[in-house]
Amino acid sequence: MRINLARIFIALVILWNFQAAIMFLVWPDRLLLAYELQGAAGIAALRGIGLLFLMWNIPYMVAVWNPVKYRISLYEALVMQSIGLVGEAIIYFSLPEIHTLLRGSIMRFIVFDALGLVLLVIAAWITKDGLRAIPVCKGRL
Repeated sequence: MRINLARIFIALVILWNFQAAIMFLVWPDRLLLAYELQGAAGIAALRGIGLLFLMWNIPYMVAVWNPVKYRISLYEALVMQSIGLVGEAIIYFSLPEIHTLLRGSIMRFIVFDALGLVLLVIAAWITKDGLRAIPVCKGRL
């Protein structure tokens, strides 16, 4: 039961990342203004962000398969989510207040990553007891 609940929490974060990836990859022109970008260079930059969202998901997808057996992937996802949250906060607070639209776009990422981090922490916490069920290799590798 706990593993399935953890899978749901991890899957929600994966779905949010995929949704963002699709927006940035397929409709970057709709996002240009929100990120104060323009033209072909702006579209390429936003598509690059979409690609990063897809790459970002690899440890999440491994963790959702079995968050106890593939615990290291869950920990990697936690670290990645934390780095994203801290980095976005630094970017947000470094921008002059005149960039209200851009700051608003970055604030959405901060909220998104904070919620994702909470879900991943809960997933890790509710599956921690499952670690006792995994046999430990006592011999040499």
